[in-house]
Amino acid sequence: MLNRFAVILCGGSGTRLWPLSRSLKPKHLLPLNGDSTLLQQTAMRIHSKVPASHLITVTHDSHRFEVKGQLAEVLPDAVHAVIAEPVAKNTLPAVAIAVKRIYEIDPKAIVGVFASDHAIDNEAAFLSAWDSAEIAAAEGYLTLLGIKPTEPATGYGYIQPGSALQLEQGSLPIASVLSFIEKPDKQHAEKFVAAGYLWNSGMFVFRADIFMQLLARHQPEISAVLAGLNAGNLKEQYDLLPNISMDHGLVELADNVAVVPVDMAWSDLGNWESIYLRHARNDDNNVIHGDVVSIDTHDSLLWSQCGVVTALGVRNLIVVRTADATLICDRNSAENLKLLVDEVKSRYSSLAETHLTVQRPWGTYCVLGEGPYFKIKRIVVNPRSKLSLQLHRHRSEHWVVVSGIARVIKEDMEYIVNVNESTYIPAGHKHRLENPGDADLVMIEVQSGAYLGEDDIVRFQDQYGRE
Repeated sequence: MLNRFAVILCGGSGTRLWPLSRSLKPKHLLPLNGDSTLLQQTAMRIHSKVPASHLITVTHDSHRFEVKGQLAEVLPDAVHAVIAEPVAKNTLPAVAIAVKRIYEIDPKAIVGVFASDHAIDNEAAFLSAWDSAEIAAAEGYLTLLGIKPTEPATGYGYIQPGSALQLEQGSLPIASVLSFIEKPDKQHAEKFVAAGYLWNSGMFVFRADIFMQLLARHQPEISAVLAGLNAGNLKEQYDLLPNISMDHGLVELADNVAVVPVDMAWSDLGNWESIYLRHARNDDNNVIHGDVVSIDTHDSLLWSQCGVVTALGVRNLIVVRTADATLICDRNSAENLKLLVDEVKSRYSSLAETHLTVQRPWGTYCVLGEGPYFKIKRIVVNPRSKLSLQLHRHRSEHWVVVSGIARVIKEDMEYIVNVNESTYIPAGHKHRLENPGDADLVMIEVQSGAYLGEDDIVRFQDQYGRE
């Protein structure tokens, strides 16, 4: 019987889905295709074949707590196998560090690698393709899931399939791979679709020992780093890894590569146009999300995360409103949104990085207002959670409890602050905030000082391992 593992790659910033997706809250952590997030959908889809204890998720350190929190809601046993990369190094190092862990458990294990930000409507077809891919993987093939194209898309790489492999056949055929093609222009994409080429989904299935052998042969630098990797030197060793993709670093160099063609209603939800195409449309061919009022508006995506979006007499637009930014663009320009985000980043860097409401391992904070020498936040601390023991060099803080109960440490004092009570933390004073209750602690914090940046913090104790 196969010993089956799965790896979820949970990285990337989802720039082309700005302003909803940002570097500290990227698309895989958002509910873009239903009530649950894309990560949660991916985990549950994989869990139908793989026990939660055999599921490894690789993410960036800045997303570690959000990823663990989301997995805890759907698969608590998967929380313990989250690997946090100290620095993003593309997909091959991420896959390699996970496979090394699996290889040490069972060298012959069959490993499936899947992205966390894909939408798959036909789950039965996905599982059938995975079954067929495992047949080839068991025989030593590095096997891909190739998507049957629905259009001559220019945003995907293409796979040229060869002849059928003489293997035990699953419910779907297994073919050799003749070549890989980078994202083509429209003319070449049309030729590829007509010739039966497949989209490269970025999903892989292989045996752990075969992967490690290929890595030693084609990427000895990565293989050497992995050999010296342990829990105590992750940051040091990770800095030595090259920045290279799974495709370029391994798949395109390997000899035994196979592909399983599959039609599973797949999308990588790579831009707002793909979101538009995957959502139900009303009689005017509009996709509506949130509070929207539209008249004489057609063929548009109108998405409100807060407030009311109104539209009159427009066609073919994408309008996305968040608390601090609004996007308006022609649907035909959705693929080029990165150019706009780069410009936004150069002028208003925080708008590309985070939302007004920021997730923390202990809860959230939301900036309500700010100006020279002051900032006002709404802070929510989860039940039985606490912030680090810390101090600020340049700012003082006033805390007012709105609901719940706060336990405060300030220098040598410890005391309780109840609803409609307040306390003051001077600059330079060591302090800690804790919620000892069973309900959320909600506070208003007013910061005052010459510098109010989030990096003005010195931590002394932190249960989440932050420096």
